[in-house]
Amino acid sequence: MSADVPAGVRQSAPQRQLPEQRPQQQRLEQQPQHQAPPPPQQQRQQQRPTPQRPPRASGSGARNLRRLRSAGLPVGVAALDGLVVNAAQAGPVLWGALAAAGALVLRRRQPELALAAGLPGFYLGHLAFAPLIALYFLATHRRSPIPGAVGAVLVALAQFLPVPIGDITLLRLDHDTVLGTLDSCALGVGAFVLGRSARQRRERLREITESREREHRLLARHTLATERARLAREMHDVVAHKVSLISLQAGVIQVAEPDAPAVRKAAGVIRDLSVETLTELQHLVGVLRADGGNTRDPAPQPRIADLGTLVEESALPVELCLGDLAGPLPEAVERAAYRTVQEALTNVRKHAPGARGEVRVGLVAGRLRVEVRNTAPGGTAAPPGLPAGGNGLVGLRERAHLLGGSFTAARLPGGGFLVRAEFPARPSLPT
Repeated sequence: MSADVPAGVRQSAPQRQLPEQRPQQQRLEQQPQHQAPPPPQQQRQQQRPTPQRPPRASGSGARNLRRLRSAGLPVGVAALDGLVVNAAQAGPVLWGALAAAGALVLRRRQPELALAAGLPGFYLGHLAFAPLIALYFLATHRRSPIPGAVGAVLVALAQFLPVPIGDITLLRLDHDTVLGTLDSCALGVGAFVLGRSARQRRERLREITESREREHRLLARHTLATERARLAREMHDVVAHKVSLISLQAGVIQVAEPDAPAVRKAAGVIRDLSVETLTELQHLVGVLRADGGNTRDPAPQPRIADLGTLVEESALPVELCLGDLAGPLPEAVERAAYRTVQEALTNVRKHAPGARGEVRVGLVAGRLRVEVRNTAPGGTAAPPGLPAGGNGLVGLRERAHLLGGSFTAARLPGGGFLVRAEFPARPSLPT
């Protein structure tokens, strides 16, 4: 024992530290005693409780609770009825009444069995709730009304089971007999009628739901078809017109001298038309990819004021006559008028090379009239041979009808052709 240690005091042996504890202790010793508090945003994030997902069993537990309540409520009511009525009795009568009430557990899947188990309750102790509840579910869960009607008759007859046969006198219509008969019939028929009414109401609600879903599907299909038709018309009008101009300029390059100024001019026109066509196609693709809730076009649409540029770019001998429009018209009407002239000039270029044309746009009796006439093909120029799908005039007719207008396309005496469209100044269904 060391001299420095007083007598009677045991010196404890030094505790040996495990190797894995030493680095941890060193790290704790190296940490500063005073640290700067974290910023307020970090403090709020640390104090904010972490959201926890509700246990998955809660949903199933709630469903099980609802099922238990739905199954146990009628059983409990019928059992309480049996206990109250037969409280003074014991033995088979009470147990039979409780068994009839317990059979209501089968009222949804086997309502016939539940009714058969509940009918003896009238004989055991005037237990009425169990068979009436079973009869209600029998009338509700069976498509045919025959099982429910048979059950109603059995319930009405079963109420006479506690009465001795000798006491039943059908020919004596006294007060008690009439009231008992009416009471028996009212209970059976009432439960049956309530059950059938509940079934019819449920079927009616299901039919209404299915009808609304079917209507929504049809409306969605109609909207999709209408939008597809509109985009098809726009694409046909834009692409057919621009491509026909490109073909016309390419024909100029074919017949001209390689070093002629007309070749450079035609090449520049082809380039400009190609860029415009690509821009229009990108615009239409943007409409296709746009959100379904955005029904407005993302780019400005052509109007009647742009017809001068359209006629000038067509490179056709066409005379344009614009009447007094008395102010701007709705965008849908002006766009339809522009597309009508555009398609008519495209057809002139395709099918009547060398023909002269006339475009007239003006108000007639409160309606916008658009007329495009052309003479018979002239000269020796051959048609450019562009493919024609026959959808241009069909699209113009659909566009006019959607706006509440009319459309006419017919040949004229002498080999010419007339395209006429009329649009209301204030359409009821814009496109």
